[in-house]
Amino acid sequence: MPRTSLTAAQASRAGTVLPAATAGDAVNGNAIANDGRTILIVKNTNGASTARTITFLTARTVDGLTNPTRQESIPAGETQVIGPFPPTDYGTTLNFDVSNAEVTIQAVRV
Repeated sequence: MPRTSLTAAQASRAGTVLPAATAGDAVNGNAIANDGRTILIVKNTNGASTARTITFLTARTVDGLTNPTRQESIPAGETQVIGPFPPTDYGTTLNFDVSNAEVTIQAVRV
């Protein structure tokens, strides 16, 4: 199955209403257009003490490692802002995977 696509809201000085949080696709992964100005607001909605992860795939070889990944742990109940993602490292499409659908995503282009 293809990755589930997300769309970023465009930030403005006049104010932008955040898009509704979308549950991450723990089966197929997610993708969003990336021009280096996109940030993700990532929340772990787990009410217990279970941390969840989000893994970002890179688009190039670094230190001899082909397409290494970047993984971030989100503690239970916590919200984190992650990004931006340089297209030279992460590609013009940012591909990422969540460990559980309890990880919700909001995307904003700044």
